[in-house]
Amino acid sequence: MEEADKLKRIVEARMKLKSRFEEKMRLTPSVADNKPKGSGNPNRHGMPVLPVGQTITHKWPVLDLGIQPEIEKDEWQLILDGAVEHPVTLNWEDFLALPQTSDTSDFHCVTTWSKLNMNWVGVRLLDLAALVQPKDTATHILCYGYDDYTTNVSLEEALKPDVLLVHTFEGAPLPREHGGPVRMITPELYAWKGAKWIHRIEFLTTNKLGFWEERGYSNTAYPWRNDRYS
Repeated sequence: MEEADKLKRIVEARMKLKSRFEEKMRLTPSVADNKPKGSGNPNRHGMPVLPVGQTITHKWPVLDLGIQPEIEKDEWQLILDGAVEHPVTLNWEDFLALPQTSDTSDFHCVTTWSKLNMNWVGVRLLDLAALVQPKDTATHILCYGYDDYTTNVSLEEALKPDVLLVHTFEGAPLPREHGGPVRMITPELYAWKGAKWIHRIEFLTTNKLGFWEERGYSNTAYPWRNDRYS
């Protein structure tokens, strides 16, 4: 009964969040741009499958800050705090007890490569947000990795249904070099917006720059606008 009540609360909170941000999400450039830059057939959001300036790769290049932390699952934690009604710290079992989502999406790196049709399993950021219930004043999140990396994402982007915290790739545990045990993916933004080895998500009432954003990368990171740098 307790698990059923928890799921009911998450669903109700998710629908409230969806209603609150639905119009903003519908108008974001990766969905609504009527002159997107790119080539190929439309993806599921109506954008050209290959954004401008990108080249398709079948490999998955490894990019990081020179640190690849090793986090055992029994030591891993995810902190959700900031401008929320119910801050929480999840362990591995808590995380896996949340609704799990399988999705296939594309991955666009600012360094000009794209890998298509990647198969993931994880938890929607939307479901995590529903768990902690962002305050009405919340506008952004700042994601922190175990490697001290940070990146900012607006809530209208973060709450899209294909933004996941993933633990599985192609049916196997997410490799350490790609951010395992858990990383965030942002298919409608350049991939630096998805923190590897994710450890904390802070909900903010004002925008705050992350690691690359402080160094001249774009705040918004829209691939179909070639929106790489500020």
